[in-house]
Amino acid sequence: MGTVHIDLYATLDLVGQAPGGPDEDPDGFGFGGWQAPLFDETVGRHVRAGMRGMDALLLGRRTYQIFAAFWPHQADGVDAEFAALFNSVPKYVASRGNPTLDWAGSTQLGPDLAGAVREVRDRHEHVHVIGSLNLVQTLLRERLCDRLNLWIFPILLGVGKKVFDGGAIPAELALLEPPVTSPAGAVLLRYGFGTGTPRGGDMRREGRGVT
Repeated sequence: MGTVHIDLYATLDLVGQAPGGPDEDPDGFGFGGWQAPLFDETVGRHVRAGMRGMDALLLGRRTYQIFAAFWPHQADGVDAEFAALFNSVPKYVASRGNPTLDWAGSTQLGPDLAGAVREVRDRHEHVHVIGSLNLVQTLLRERLCDRLNLWIFPILLGVGKKVFDGGAIPAELALLEPPVTSPAGAVLLRYGFGTGTPRGGDMRREGRGVT
């Protein structure tokens, strides 16, 4: 069985909507592209490192359409390394509709999304989910994710779609490596999902010095 990685970019108040540009998801949201001024060389380097070994993309319909309109045309640009990777791996699209799948290597998942994702995870070693907030909610509910690579950027928006809005269920996570910080103040947290649920306790009885 492979590993499903969720790669997310969020504000300090955990808004994950339209980080890359104003046209990504503009409905009722006026801060599209909030990530761009804070995306520095350190962030880019660690994002690239985190994608190495990826052998499949799993995307929601909106994110797929944005990627399909952009990445096939970046083979000779500054993003050529990402373009070569994204264009070469299989793309799996979660959608209830009938999206146009003209990006080479694209397949729409069937109506049993949980079952289809399990098949994708069995077929590949490292499956990455980028953005795709609605899809992420489903993966969280169904416990179909193994790694969470969460970038937190030093900005507060107060509005927008939240990373864990309605999808998260109680779960324990383990920090897989020390956090990475960038000069712009972004922080990368890499977590692994456990199989248990959070435990309760009493700080006073555990000698934590809290009264």
